[in-house]
Amino acid sequence: MARIFITGSSDGLGLRSAQALTKRGHEVYLHARNSQRAQDARGACPDAKDVFVADLTSTEETKALAAKLNQTGPWDSIVHNAGLMHGVAHLKGKEGVPALFAVNTVAPYILTCLVDPPPKRYVFLSSGMHHGGDASLRNLQGTTYSDSKLHNIMLSFYFARRLADKGVLSNALNPGWVPTKMGGWSAPDDIDAAIDTYVLLAEGTGAAEGVTGKYWYQSRYGASKSSGRDTGYKSAADDEARQNQLVEALGEVSGVQPS
Repeated sequence: MARIFITGSSDGLGLRSAQALTKRGHEVYLHARNSQRAQDARGACPDAKDVFVADLTSTEETKALAAKLNQTGPWDSIVHNAGLMHGVAHLKGKEGVPALFAVNTVAPYILTCLVDPPPKRYVFLSSGMHHGGDASLRNLQGTTYSDSKLHNIMLSFYFARRLADKGVLSNALNPGWVPTKMGGWSAPDDIDAAIDTYVLLAEGTGAAEGVTGKYWYQSRYGASKSSGRDTGYKSAADDEARQNQLVEALGEVSGVQPS
C-alpha cells in the first residue's frame, strides 16, 4: 500500500485517478480549493483517507499545504494534477500572482521544494498543448495554459536531476485530450488509458519502475525527437539551462528555494 497525495482531486482526472488508486488499496489523500469542493470530493471518493483544503492561487496557502503534507507524511507519491485553463486570464491570487501561473506552475514548484522528506515519486501533469508554449520564459507573469504545461515538463526534468541522489523519481504525464470538464465531453482520447498512466506512475511499478526524467503518454514514455504530438515533447524542455532559469525565476516569485 502506498500513501499518495493528488492536488486538484475534487473532480476530473484527479478524482478519477484517486478513485482508481483507492480501489487498488492505496491510502489516498485528496485536495480541494475550498470546503464545499472538499465535501464534494469526500462524497465522490469515500475511501480516500482525507481531503486537504488550500487555494493554490495563494502562494501562502500553498506553503501551508506543504507544511500539512510534512505533518502527514512521509509520502510515496505526490501527483501535481491541479490546473486552471479557461476564464482566468485576469484573475490573481491573494498575493497578486496571476491565478493560472500560480496554480499551474508556481504551486507544484513550491510543494516540491518544501515537502521534506520528499516522496519516492513525483508526477507533474503536462499536456500536448505544451508544444505551443513559450520556452523563452520572458513573460512568466503572462503565462498561458500552454506555457504552464511546458513549465511542468521542465520542472519534472529539473527535479529528476536535483533529487536523483535522494532516490526520488520525477516524471511528466500527458493524459491526452480526454473527455472531462476541462477537455470537453467530445474529446477523442481514451480517458481510461490516461487513468492507467496516473496509476502506473503513482505506484512506480511495471514500465515506470525506477524510471525518472521522462514524458509519459498512455503508459509509455516518449522523447523530444518523437514525431508524435502526444508521445513526443518540445526539445526545449531538455535544456538544463532553461530549467535552471525557470527555477531561479520561480524562487524569486515564491520566496522558496529548492532544498
